[in-house]
Amino acid sequence: MSHTENIRITDLARPELSPKAREFIAATRDIAVAFTVDAVRQAAAAQLNGIALHDDPGLHERLGVLCAAMDEDADLSPMGRLSLFGMLVRYLVQRCRLEQLYREHPEIEEVEIRAPLVITGLPRSGTTHLLNLISTDQRLRSLQYWESLEPIPRAGERVAAGAEDPRIQRCRDELAMRNEILPLFDAMHDMHPFHIHEEIELLAMDFSTALFDTMAQLPRWTDYYLAHDQTPHYEFLGRCLKALQWLRGPERWVLKSPQHLEQLAPLMNAFPDARVVVTHRDPVSVMASMMTMVAYAARMSRDPVRPAVIGETIRERMVLRLRALVETRHLLPPQQSVDVLFHEFMADDVATVERIYAMAGHPMTPAVRDAMKRYMGEHPRGKHGQVVYDMKADFGIDPAAVREQLGFYYRAFPVKVGA
Repeated sequence: MSHTENIRITDLARPELSPKAREFIAATRDIAVAFTVDAVRQAAAAQLNGIALHDDPGLHERLGVLCAAMDEDADLSPMGRLSLFGMLVRYLVQRCRLEQLYREHPEIEEVEIRAPLVITGLPRSGTTHLLNLISTDQRLRSLQYWESLEPIPRAGERVAAGAEDPRIQRCRDELAMRNEILPLFDAMHDMHPFHIHEEIELLAMDFSTALFDTMAQLPRWTDYYLAHDQTPHYEFLGRCLKALQWLRGPERWVLKSPQHLEQLAPLMNAFPDARVVVTHRDPVSVMASMMTMVAYAARMSRDPVRPAVIGETIRERMVLRLRALVETRHLLPPQQSVDVLFHEFMADDVATVERIYAMAGHPMTPAVRDAMKRYMGEHPRGKHGQVVYDMKADFGIDPAAVREQLGFYYRAFPVKVGA
C-alpha cells in the first residue's frame, strides 16, 4: 500500500471480515473460559514444566480484581474472553519464570539500572517514533516486541549460535492471525516482531498496569489501579530490567509508556536518576487516533462493538491522565527532563533527539545520526497508508467540547491545535 493513500475506516460498529477471519473467530465460539484466579493458576502450571507457581497474596488479589472485572464485561466475545484469559496466563507464566531465573542466578540482584532514558506521552503523540529513532543507537538497550511477550526464555529452550530465537517465530504466528482480522492495523501502529515495544508488558507481569484499560471495559479494575500507589510495581519493573540486562546487555535502557504520565511519582521513586522525555500533542488529535485504533481492534474481542462506549472510555482516561501530568510535572527535576512538542519533533526529528541526548548526558555520534536518518528513510510516516479520523462522526464526541474540558492542559503546554 502506498504511503500516500488515505484510509477511512467505515466499519467500526459493524466489522466486515474476511472469510478466514470469520473462521478464526468461529473456532472460539464453544470454548468456555472461567475468569478465576484458580483457573489462571492451573493453566499456568500446565505450561511451567515443574517450575513453582509464584505465591504472592498481593498478586493474587490484583489478579482476582482483574478476573472479576473481565467477567463483568458483557460485550466480550468468546474470542475476547479466550484472548484475555490467555494473556493473564502468559503474564503469570512469565512471572514464574522470572522468579525461577532469580533463584538460579541470585547475582542478578547486583545488576544496576543506571539513568534510564524514559519517554512518556499520550498514545499517538510521537512516542513510538521517538523510541524507534533512539533505539537505532546500539549503545542503548531497548525491548523488542517478541521479547516483551516472552521476556524470560523457556527452561531448556536453547538457541544455537547464529540461530533465531524460537520466541520470534511464536510472535510472528500471533501477528499473522491478528493481521488476518485487522489488515489495516499497521497503518495506525506498525507492529512486527522487531518493533521496539514499551515496558508496560513487563509491568503487567505484576498484574498492575493501565494496559488492561485498553483491552476491555474494566471500570472495577481502573478504580482499583488508580486507588493504589504504583511504586512497588515500578520497583518490580526494575527487577525485570535487571534480568533482561543480565541476559543480554547493553547497560543503559531507553523505555517508553503513556502510563508514566499519570505515575511520575512512582517512576521517580523507583528510578530516581531517570532522564524523562514528555511528548505533547493536541489531545483532540490524539484521542481521535486512539479511539479509532482501539475500536478497530475491538473486532477481535467484542460483540457487539460499540464505538461510542469505547470513545467515551478513552476520553475519560485521557482527561484523567493529562490532569495527573499537569499536577505532577514538577516532580521531574529540570536537569533530568525535557518536554517535546509534536509539531516541532515532526519538523526536525534528529534535532529533537540531539536535544534529548544533551539533557541525558548521552553524546550524539555521526554513526548514530546516520542510523537515525536511515531508519527514517526506510520507515516514512504513513508507510502503510494514512488513516483519516473523525471523532464526531465515528464516536459522537465534539472536539470543541473536549478542547474546552482540557483547557488546563492547553494553558500548561503550548501544543499546536490540530497537529
